[in-house]
Amino acid sequence: MSDVPIGDYALLSDCQTAALVNSAGSIDWLCLPCFDARSVFGRILDQEAGHWSIRPAGEFTSSRAYLDRTMVLRTEFRTPTGTATLTDALACGLDRRGHELGLGSPHLLLRVLECTEGTVEALLEFAPRPEYGMIRPLLIPVEGGLRCHGGPDTLGLCSPLPFEITDRARARVVLRTGERAAFALQHTPAGGSPRLWSQAEILAHVADTVAAWRSWSELHQAYRGPWAPLVYQSGRVLQALTFQPTGAIVAAPTTSLPESVGGVRNWDYRFAWVRDASFTLDALWVAACPDEAEAFFAWMAQAAANDPAHCADMQIMFGIRGERDLTERELGHLSGWRGSRPVRVGNGAWQQRQLDVYGELLSAAHRLRAYLGGLDDPTKQFLAGLADAAADRWREPDQGIWEVRSGPQHFVYSKLMCWVALARAIDLAEDLRATDRIPAWTAAREEIRAAIEREGWSEEAGAYTQSFGSAQLDASVLVMPIVGFAPADSPRMRATIDAVRERLTSPDGLVYRYLATDDGLPGEEGTFLLCTFWLAQALAMAGEPEAARGYFERAASAANDVGLLAEEVDPGSGELLGNFPQAFSHIGLVNAAWAIARAEQDGVHRPPQ
Repeated sequence: MSDVPIGDYALLSDCQTAALVNSAGSIDWLCLPCFDARSVFGRILDQEAGHWSIRPAGEFTSSRAYLDRTMVLRTEFRTPTGTATLTDALACGLDRRGHELGLGSPHLLLRVLECTEGTVEALLEFAPRPEYGMIRPLLIPVEGGLRCHGGPDTLGLCSPLPFEITDRARARVVLRTGERAAFALQHTPAGGSPRLWSQAEILAHVADTVAAWRSWSELHQAYRGPWAPLVYQSGRVLQALTFQPTGAIVAAPTTSLPESVGGVRNWDYRFAWVRDASFTLDALWVAACPDEAEAFFAWMAQAAANDPAHCADMQIMFGIRGERDLTERELGHLSGWRGSRPVRVGNGAWQQRQLDVYGELLSAAHRLRAYLGGLDDPTKQFLAGLADAAADRWREPDQGIWEVRSGPQHFVYSKLMCWVALARAIDLAEDLRATDRIPAWTAAREEIRAAIEREGWSEEAGAYTQSFGSAQLDASVLVMPIVGFAPADSPRMRATIDAVRERLTSPDGLVYRYLATDDGLPGEEGTFLLCTFWLAQALAMAGEPEAARGYFERAASAANDVGLLAEEVDPGSGELLGNFPQAFSHIGLVNAAWAIARAEQDGVHRPPQ
């Protein structure tokens, strides 16, 4: 089984797929040609599921960082005889700059090893295992490298070194100061003939990829405030998790990294969730620019669209091209990270009912109000239909934001987001050509508010709670001031914030989603970074920026050495848990940083404009 800590990995991306490389120079996760494809390297989930390592032959230490304003990684290896750097990147399309980052990506993984001092002996081991480790492909030596045949992929490995080939390819090289060796892995569909690139061409691709990321950063990163490097890095991570052909943003580029070591809470996150929409747009507005926000909304609106008569049946998540059937299955041949089984692909939550999606999408539309004029009439009717669905269905139980696999409940967050759907639709009624519906929407909105205040507030808990009639705390109610339902400094909201701080927070100051709740699954989970950022944001809005800073910095300190966040943190060990890196955690960081910056600047929180 794989035992490398999740936090030991760094992310590479061409805005169509992603790779994870550890600090010892091993690429242990790569799906080609896109995020949701079957993995070619999967050692993060099983020791025999494929990898590509380049590392010094003997003892070494390493450090690493992304090249300035890029997602190109440079790892420095220090050995008793010398020092070498390993530069890793997924190539972007040649000469693509700014908003075109990722357009025409050639599905090309680049690796350049260079000796910068003394002499370094290095080992290369290339063990592709397509289809999640099920295939051991045929490795065929050719001039300039080798080709791999087997399964749905044809791979070409460009190398200046000869290989010893068994069920994997191995090579050894000694480099002296100033010498380097460049490698590239090219993907084509089965039957294709991947190009074998020259050393000069590989180096040119690396330089072009660096320039492409820097051009994107120059156009998009204008945030001025505290923690600017973290905000900028989070913006780049969100771009790296974007599927450029459609604008979809995956929740994470991995599957089945667990919420607890050895547990069964292991899910495939290589999809896009509607629930992320409004929070994502706020973060893109701060850490990127409106162009990415508009692209994401345009894709989400198209993927989610139904005939106006069937708006109530809106799906909660989609594939990166808008696919709806995301059937979940288990891969029994994989042992899982640290024995955390089962490993799943697909996600059964696509069939769940989650009423919050109406509010998420309408809130996203409200954020991009200026964009709505370009929508066709059927899409406007669809958006108006979402408000009708919220008014009609808010009384129904559902699985909620956390996608519980127990029975449906009357989750407060779901009711809240139905309220948001109606509040945003009322404000957008003229844009949606639905002013005649304002009276009905207003009546339903007020009915929901009354129900939340009556049944979502618990005198026993002294707080808004997880579900109607329950005394269980749930961090999702921290969103109430963020979406405008209640002022953060109102008595009930202040009491709820205090309750979360006192009873839903670990000793190290990180927030759980919930505790002592039957969610239909055995085992426990770690503290949730997004929820901790929500607490920081709520405190900033309540006029406590100093306290907000404390929670923000505790959550941000969970990032690994290259600024990446997972979904959760193990409360005992402090290790990162869950799929990695996690978009929602980086979204939470950006939005909380912005809220704290505004609170410190003028004492008033305003939504990003």
